[in-house]
Amino acid sequence: MIEIPSDLHKDVVPLAFLLGTWEGAGVFDFPGSEKCNFGQEVIFRHDGRAFLEYRSRSWVLDHEGNKVRPLENEFGFWRITSNAGGAGGTRGIEASMVRDEGVVEIWYGEMADGRPQIDIATDAVARTASAAPYSGGKRLYGLVNGELMWVGEKAAPEVPLRPYMSAQLKKVLNPAKLIEDIADLPDDGIAFFR
Repeated sequence: MIEIPSDLHKDVVPLAFLLGTWEGAGVFDFPGSEKCNFGQEVIFRHDGRAFLEYRSRSWVLDHEGNKVRPLENEFGFWRITSNAGGAGGTRGIEASMVRDEGVVEIWYGEMADGRPQIDIATDAVARTASAAPYSGGKRLYGLVNGELMWVGEKAAPEVPLRPYMSAQLKKVLNPAKLIEDIADLPDDGIAFFR
């Protein structure tokens, strides 16, 4: 079930399925880089304005699933640019992101009609002199059986657009919500187990 906070701006209600903290693992594979499994934490939150704040941290995992070192960090803002309050039809999506490796991206795309699925592609890429070669990308995000799944494609001057990263993330439970649920238990707490 998707919860919609009462203070969520009406223009981003269709993105409510993204809200929260998500954690999981995936695979990274791009020419010129070491292929690896990675862990990831993604946070989507809001402050009542007409955008979602986005943060992603990922790290290389060893064969036992232990953290080895950081992989990529991203920070950005997601907005709905068209048909925000529409009863049907696709909704335009805009995202601006900055990555720790010295890349700034502007992404445009759309949210599927009637499904929690977003397809975006870079419209503009700026990179610092020290950043690795990179010319653009595409991403697909979707909520599947309560899990956030995503796949990213990447292009560089010498490498055509190709899948390079994908992950399966589970929503992290909010301790405040758990406390609310405990308040609904019978006073002695034992009756719950009978």
